[in-house]
Amino acid sequence: MHKNYPSHVTKEQFENIRSILENNKKKTKPRNLDLYEVFCAVLYVLKSECQWRMLPKNFPKWQTVYYYFQIWSKNSDKEPSTWQVILKKILVRKVRINNGRKEQTSFCIIDSQSVKNTDTAKNKGYDAGKKISGIKRHIAVDSQGLPHAIYITTAEKKDRNSAIIMIENEKENLSKVQKILVDAGYTSEKFAFKIKTIINANVQVIKRNELHSFVVLPKRWVVERSFAWLEKCRRLWKNCERKLNTSLQMVVLSFISILLKRS
Repeated sequence: MHKNYPSHVTKEQFENIRSILENNKKKTKPRNLDLYEVFCAVLYVLKSECQWRMLPKNFPKWQTVYYYFQIWSKNSDKEPSTWQVILKKILVRKVRINNGRKEQTSFCIIDSQSVKNTDTAKNKGYDAGKKISGIKRHIAVDSQGLPHAIYITTAEKKDRNSAIIMIENEKENLSKVQKILVDAGYTSEKFAFKIKTIINANVQVIKRNELHSFVVLPKRWVVERSFAWLEKCRRLWKNCERKLNTSLQMVVLSFISILLKRS
């Protein structure tokens, strides 16, 4: 790889995650391929929205890049993917410590974003409220907009139910959370009770009609900014992925690229 694209991270930044990516695949012989080049190729696909087969020739072969992307994206109900481990257990915690915060947050803001599908998507749903056929991205961020939980569903799923599943999946990572801020779409005593049961956190609902004027909802702009960060990656403007897990890993990878450039 010779040409330096704007999507690239520096080699110094890549060293923060190199060991995890290298250890994810057992070596039966010395590796001749530089994983830095593979990682930059994956970022190029994410940022430019090009197809895997259309990777520029100065990157490794697209089959090789896609093969490694699949390995790093593989997860299960018990084990998160390599991308998820890098984001939650390394980069988010490192950035928080650099900002003078504790590793785990005590405050979260939850919201969702409906995104249209392309014709290649296998999983589809219809959000009747926003009239969008596609998927929903659910995220929980701290006061700095750093993601602590990410969950992807089809668009017809209710925000409250999906948020509960997301919190349940990440209850270890969110064990220190004491307060969760949501908008009026999450209003429900059952929802608040479920969150209290799972992680012992209190839910605060901010309603626009209680502010008596048109203003930005307190602290809600933080999670909206996090969604805006994702839009810096053209591949996330629509859902181009066949599987929900691939959509999830692309969102995680987007946050990884942002936080790596902050390190």
